[in-house]
Amino acid sequence: MPAESAPVVPNARPVAGSAAARLPEDDEFYCPPDDFALLPAGSILRARSVELALFGRIPQRVTAWQLLYRTNGIDGGAEAAVTTVALPLGAEPGADRRLLAFQCAIDGVSSRCFPSYALRRGARALGAIPQLELPVIAEALARGWAVTVPDHGGMGGHFGVAREPGYRALDAIRAAMDFAPLGLHPGTSVALWGYSGGGLATAWAAEVAAEYAPELDIVGAVAGSPVGDPAAAFIRLNGSPMAGFSTVCVAALRRAYPALDRALREFGTARFHTLLADAESRTTLALLARFAGKNMDDYSTTGFTDILARPAVRRVLDDIRPGQRAPAMPLLVIQGVHDELIAVADVDGHVRRYREAGAHVRYLRDRLSLHLALLYLGVPATMNWVADRFDGLDLPPAHTETVWSIAWTTREAVGHLRFAALVARVLTGRPITARRGRAGIARTRSQPKWQT
Repeated sequence: MPAESAPVVPNARPVAGSAAARLPEDDEFYCPPDDFALLPAGSILRARSVELALFGRIPQRVTAWQLLYRTNGIDGGAEAAVTTVALPLGAEPGADRRLLAFQCAIDGVSSRCFPSYALRRGARALGAIPQLELPVIAEALARGWAVTVPDHGGMGGHFGVAREPGYRALDAIRAAMDFAPLGLHPGTSVALWGYSGGGLATAWAAEVAAEYAPELDIVGAVAGSPVGDPAAAFIRLNGSPMAGFSTVCVAALRRAYPALDRALREFGTARFHTLLADAESRTTLALLARFAGKNMDDYSTTGFTDILARPAVRRVLDDIRPGQRAPAMPLLVIQGVHDELIAVADVDGHVRRYREAGAHVRYLRDRLSLHLALLYLGVPATMNWVADRFDGLDLPPAHTETVWSIAWTTREAVGHLRFAALVARVLTGRPITARRGRAGIARTRSQPKWQT
């Protein structure tokens, strides 16, 4: 459905000046038309221009819009979701450019964590991870690419749910293709990228793409620290300084899986449900501070491990483990060997499952970086890998390599200098334009080896 003919909700206007952005539940832009379920997945329901800002306060000089589009939930039912799409300032109109789908680490249930809210000027979302990822999005824009940043958790904040983050990411790509101001078309080359919770969402998108959206030309996907085994992470993080992650993920999963919700209601105390409700209301960093050291054993009539071992709950935990089908496109996976949040063994297993299913995976294990640091230190390496896929260059070998740091090569060193300069531009609100020689324009590509 072309953006020009999209229905318009009365009083839905772009953010202007320093006005505070409204939360999604208070913003009529997020409400789909009554008949939206009759439209194909990826159809644009509504569009508006928006201003982006770092931490809601430092305006970013880029060109951005938001698209409300039709997608599907885990049960196949029609849903509406929002993606934020952007171009570098002064992008050439009608250029045949590339598209990067960036899945943020939403890692929360609260709508303050949604990228469509957290990235906007006037947002009050202190502690929302997407705000920390804005420099990474800016790097893609500086390379001249169009970017789509979907709310892959949906309106219900379904953090950690299987498959449907992939549906939302892929339908956001479809919507972006149909949004004329981006200058895209059905044959546009697309890449997927995400880190941590966004890496998990990217893995789901990569897994379901061949069946769900076979028409998309997805040339590669980068999954940074993609969790690997959420159930193992629940048990490991419970009672740790990072216990907030397991608490909020359980709170999100019970919204999508009735069997899990029933088990939690049966074995959880009243204090336990109060705890989950509290987690649902907080941004990611705020809930980490609030729930540090919390042990769910103290809030249940039986042990938390015992609850997770019950057959109905095990079926849910098995469902949310990625890696059961081979993505059709090549993948780059990066992971810290000593990551304090995501266990390298879980990601090792994730990669092994992909390879056993027949996927082409290059896996880089970094010895020095902790979790958040690897997001930024990995930017040049991951972006260069994506650029090479866009240009149709030969793939690096599909093997595992453990290195001291993925930042320590000549090519990446130059990239870090450029990225540091870009971060300075983001911090000061200077224009984000395509770098000279990096117009992001599609060139004729030779057939990549992975397609032969």
